[in-house]
Amino acid sequence: MTNHLHRGDLPAGLFDGAEAVAIDSEAMGLRLGRDALTVVQLSAGDGDAHIVQLDRPAYDAPNLKALLTNPAVTKIFHFGRFDIAMFWLHLGVVTAPVYCTKIASKLARTYTDRHGLKDVSKELLGVDMSKAQQSSDWGQAELSAEQLAYAASDVLHLHRLRARLDEMLAREGRDDLARACFDFLPHRARLDVAGWDEVDIFAHS
Repeated sequence: MTNHLHRGDLPAGLFDGAEAVAIDSEAMGLRLGRDALTVVQLSAGDGDAHIVQLDRPAYDAPNLKALLTNPAVTKIFHFGRFDIAMFWLHLGVVTAPVYCTKIASKLARTYTDRHGLKDVSKELLGVDMSKAQQSSDWGQAELSAEQLAYAASDVLHLHRLRARLDEMLAREGRDDLARACFDFLPHRARLDVAGWDEVDIFAHS
C-alpha cells in the first residue's frame, strides 16, 4: 500500500480503464461558499491512494475534472453530497455517475442510526479507522505524514464497502431505490450550492 502525493492535479491517464474510483475531499471547513477546497484523495481500490493538493485559487486541474465527469467511471463517496457540491463550486464540474456508501448504509442498515464511515467500516469490514486528523489544517503548504495517512484511509476501503452494501441492498430489495438516490445526488448538491442546503423542497411546509 502506497500513498502518492500530487501537486495541483492528477497525472494524465492514472485511472485509465478503472470502472470505479473512490473519492473524498478535505476543506478548510464545512460551509459552502466560505471554506476552500484544498485536497482531493482517490483510490482505484488497489490498495494505493493518490492525494491531490490543489492549487488555489486557480483550481486548474484538468485531469481531475475529466475523471469527475467521465461517464464511464463511477465515483464512490461516503457522504458524497458535500464533496460533489464542493467540486461544483470550486472546480466547476458536475460529478457523475456516483455511488454514496452513506446513502447505501442508511437504506440497507435500518437497524442502526450510526452511518459514519468509521462505524460502517468497523461493522462491515472490521476496519477501525482513526479520525484524529479530520479537523486539522488542510490548507497548509506541507501536509503531514499523519494527514496523508488519514486522507488515504478515507478512500482505501470504499470499494469493498460498496460491495458489502450492494449485497445488503439487494437482500432488502432496495437496490433500485439506492440507484435512484445516487442519480439524484449531483442535483441535490447543486441545490445546496444554490442556497437550498437546509430546505427540504419535497416537504409539505
